[in-house]
Amino acid sequence: MYFKQFLHDDLGCSSYFIASRESREAVVIDPQYDIEQYLDLATERGYHIIGVVDTHLHADHISGNRRLAKATGAKLYLHRSADVRFPFEPLDDGDELHLGQVILRVVHTPGHRPESISLLVTNPPRSPEPSIVLSGDTLFVGDVGRPDFGGPEGALEQFESVQRLLGLPDYVEVFPAHFEGSCGKGMCGRPSSTIGFERRFNPLLQLPKGEFLSLAEEAPARPLNMTAIMATNQGDNDYEWVHEHGEGEPPVHSIEPKDGPAWIAEHHAMVLDVREPSEYAERRIPGAVSIPQADLATRMAEIPRDRDVLVACAGGVRSIKAAGFLKSAGFEHVTNLLGGTDGWQEAGNPVDMGEAAVV
Repeated sequence: MYFKQFLHDDLGCSSYFIASRESREAVVIDPQYDIEQYLDLATERGYHIIGVVDTHLHADHISGNRRLAKATGAKLYLHRSADVRFPFEPLDDGDELHLGQVILRVVHTPGHRPESISLLVTNPPRSPEPSIVLSGDTLFVGDVGRPDFGGPEGALEQFESVQRLLGLPDYVEVFPAHFEGSCGKGMCGRPSSTIGFERRFNPLLQLPKGEFLSLAEEAPARPLNMTAIMATNQGDNDYEWVHEHGEGEPPVHSIEPKDGPAWIAEHHAMVLDVREPSEYAERRIPGAVSIPQADLATRMAEIPRDRDVLVACAGGVRSIKAAGFLKSAGFEHVTNLLGGTDGWQEAGNPVDMGEAAVV
């Protein structure tokens, strides 16, 4: 068996290339949009990519599944319940993909998403039992996938799916689809682990069931441009350009919170609040317009191009990325608010409190 993990530092994602050294057949799991890295590896090693699998519909990056399948003639696999508008080979719990002697067995692990799967990898010449689980966004190193993408039942399904994976032997290696990023709160940054280590030291797995389920009520902010990314991964090609504009971080001018009121008045600027609607409704800069970062690409028509725009979030992390995206998309008059709404208020500037209609 040949096994390679690709680490994509820009979004903290991992993808995988698994092949049989005997049959020279290969499968790529959770491919990135830039597929040349997989094509180059296949050419270099003399493998033929016959399958492309996404463990779920990704919300933080555009998948390369269709591009890779088209370039290689490989079959594209998703769980049967995947809500997409393009043809694919449906997978069900217990199905097996064969690469020569190598076996990939499907485990349906809903929760993060309804169609989420994990893949058990077995190399029979070495062992009749699986030695690896590709856990997608179900089980991370030091964390679990955020369950709120799975709808009202997501947390319960995530709990049950994680418990199912914990039924594997301690020695099984865990290779998730993320090692950092927005799909979990506490990933430790390591790219892999084992079932035994996570069972013992993953803090989320030490929680009683009730506390685990409450995590659904504490969901982190949705990823930048999630709405457009999800639409693209479901088959809407109108937003594929988001990938290109999301690359790199163009320099963005920033201002200090203490200078904010005077700067806004002097520049007649629009204040763009990219936090979640619930955050905006609770506390906001007076006059700020709410466009959550998740919806930014789909609502750019609401942002003026001929006027200064001050981008704000809670503490300045989301806003600098959102401002960078707008800058790369052609918005020339974009400025970031350092410290965000928290810094604004700490500087003694006025804020509007309480429920408000989201613009």
